[in-house]
Amino acid sequence: MRTALSALTTRGRSFLAAGIAACGCGLILGEADLLRVGVFLCALPLATAAMVARTRYRLSCARRVEPGRVPVGESAQVVLRLENLSRVPTGVLLLEDRLPYSLGGRPRFVVSRIEPRGVREVSYPVRSDVRGRYVIGPLQLRFADLFGLVELNRSFTSSDALIVTPPVVPLPPVLLGGDWAGGGDSHARSISTMGEDDVTTREYRHGDDLRRVHWRSTARYGELMVRREEQPWQNRGVLFLDTRASAHRGDGPASSLEWAVAAAASIGSHLARHGFGMRFLTDTGEEVYDYSADAMTGVGFEGLLLDSLAMVTPSPGVDLTTGLGTVRRGGGEGLVIAVLGGLTDADLESLTRFRHHAAACVALLLDTATWTLSNASSGPRGHAQTTGLLSSAGWRVLSAPARSDLRTLWTGAAASNRAGGSLTGAGR
Repeated sequence: MRTALSALTTRGRSFLAAGIAACGCGLILGEADLLRVGVFLCALPLATAAMVARTRYRLSCARRVEPGRVPVGESAQVVLRLENLSRVPTGVLLLEDRLPYSLGGRPRFVVSRIEPRGVREVSYPVRSDVRGRYVIGPLQLRFADLFGLVELNRSFTSSDALIVTPPVVPLPPVLLGGDWAGGGDSHARSISTMGEDDVTTREYRHGDDLRRVHWRSTARYGELMVRREEQPWQNRGVLFLDTRASAHRGDGPASSLEWAVAAAASIGSHLARHGFGMRFLTDTGEEVYDYSADAMTGVGFEGLLLDSLAMVTPSPGVDLTTGLGTVRRGGGEGLVIAVLGGLTDADLESLTRFRHHAAACVALLLDTATWTLSNASSGPRGHAQTTGLLSSAGWRVLSAPARSDLRTLWTGAAASNRAGGSLTGAGR
C-alpha cells in the first residue's frame, strides 16, 4: 500500500482524497449513490497503481555522444536509443537525462508507446563554454498511466562522458631550429667509433629484420639484440605548461591560465600533426606521453593532449623545479616549448640552468599583469626585465600580453630565431 501511495501523482491523490470524503459523507448521510461514487474514486487510483507496479517492462538504453570531444563553444549531439525487450507494449514514458549544470537544463521527452521489440530514438544538443570532462546520464524513466494518476520512477545506471577541449587555432609552419633529434646512421656511427661497447643496440622487437641482429650483444645479454643505426631520425619536442595559480591572473574563461591552455593545445596539435614525437608536461611533473620506440602517431597524441588539457586546473606549486626536472630525466630533447606565466627569480634561475639540456628552447611568456584591471607587476622584476633576462640566457622569448593573436606570435617565432631576441605579440 505504501508503494502504491508513493506512486500516485497529484491528480491521483486528489481522486483518492475525494473518494474518501465521498465515502464518509455517503455513510453519514445514508446516501448509497454517493457511497458508490466514493468507492469508485478510491478504487480507480489504487487499482491503476497496482497495475502499473505489477507491469514488468524490460527496457534497454544506449547513448551516443557525437562527437565525444568538442572544442569550447561548439555543440555535440546526444542520441538516446530506447528498446522494449519485453513482449508487452509500454505505456506513456517520460524520459529525463541527467546533465551537469554547465551543459544546460535537463532534457525531457515524452514517448507515448513502444511496441514489443520496438525501438525509439530521441536526441538533443549540448554545449559548454567551459572546458572539462562532463558526465552525461544516467537516464531516468517515469511510467505513467493514461489517466495521469500514477507515475513510477526507474533509472538506468550507464552514463557517458563529453570532453570539452580548449579551442585549437591552426598555426602556420615555421622553422624553429633544434627540431631534429634522435638516432640515425651518422649518429650511430659516431658513437660506435668510441669502442666495442654495445651502445648502439636495443632489444629485438617483433617485425625487426633478422639481418640487424647483433650477435655479440645477443651472446652477452642472453636475448636477441639488434642494431640501432638503421633507425630513422625523429622529430622530438616537449611542450611544457605552467599551471601554477600564483603565476596567472584573471578569473574564468578570460584568465591568463585559459589563454595559456588554449595556446598549449594549438601548439601541441600543430607539432603533432607535423610528425613530432611529443611529450607534454606541466609544472607538477605529470606527463601525458613520451616518444618511446613505440610512440603513437601524432593524431593519437593530439587526442591525449586535448583530453589532458581539458582537465587542467590551477596547481598549488610555487616553482618550476619539479616539472623541469621531469623534462630533464626524459633525456636529450630537440625542441622545448614552454608556456609560462609570471616568473620569480627562482624560476628564472631554473630556466637558465635548464637551457643547456635542449637544442632549442622557446618560451611563450605571458604578461599576466595585462589580464588584470590594476597595474600590478607580473613578477618581482616586471615583464620587460624578465623577458630580457630569459633571452640573454639563450631562450627564444615570445611575449604575450592579453588578447594576443597566437598566430602572429607563432609566425614571428622564426624571425625571432634569426634575430636571436624576443617578440611581442600583437593584439587582435
